[in-house]
Amino acid sequence: MGPLLCLLLGAGPLPAPECAAAAPSYLYQPAFSIDYRLREPAVPYLPQPGDIFLCTGREMWAKFGHKAAWTGAPQHSGIVLARPDGRLALLEAGPDNSLHCGTHDLVPQLANYADHERVWVRRRHVPLTAGQSAALTAFALAADGKRFALARMLLQVTPLRSRGPLRTRVLGGPHPGRSSYFCSELVTEACVAAGLLDGATARPAATYPRDLFFGRSRNAWIHRHLDMAAWEPPARWTPCPGAAPPAIRRFPRLDGDTQ
Repeated sequence: MGPLLCLLLGAGPLPAPECAAAAPSYLYQPAFSIDYRLREPAVPYLPQPGDIFLCTGREMWAKFGHKAAWTGAPQHSGIVLARPDGRLALLEAGPDNSLHCGTHDLVPQLANYADHERVWVRRRHVPLTAGQSAALTAFALAADGKRFALARMLLQVTPLRSRGPLRTRVLGGPHPGRSSYFCSELVTEACVAAGLLDGATARPAATYPRDLFFGRSRNAWIHRHLDMAAWEPPARWTPCPGAAPPAIRRFPRLDGDTQ
């Protein structure tokens, strides 16, 4: 992103050379609000393992599907990890609407989504220990290439979904060896594997991206037990201050936007 483009997009008081730096990455001020505001000032994003990524989905099937499952935006999520060589990556189930789990270089993948969607990051208050980071990396390497849980995701809009009151409590515990995951399930499983969430109370298959965004849920079990205190509130991400996607179509009722 060149200095001139940053200037035209409203880079604000930050000097243009900062936008032109390699892999620019900025966060606005955090808030538990799903809206379109960019809360100044923007600050450079210094990612770390354990940060949680969330974004809206532009596909109408994703919006209607989440609405039918009694949730809303954001419709996608992932988690930041350190690869064995130290490079940071984003672990996702179904990246770019694919049918597998995978990892991508972090900032380019965030920029890919931010071209046409709203992107947020929940930063860790306290960095992971070396052991926690290693456990997260090991889980991500094991999950890389596994299938996206399309069938179980589709069941979320039926009475057989894993989020029912009884099923959540009795059957929804962690399954780290599963052959497939949907996005927020994968994030929650990764947090359990790294010791960031309590495996006794976490319910990965009943946790949705919106739960991870707010740290609360319509599901009574998730609402009571999901502890997101170790993460900061969600902060909008852009590759350059003021460089919000210029033409995001708005569907406030489908997304459950908060104003």
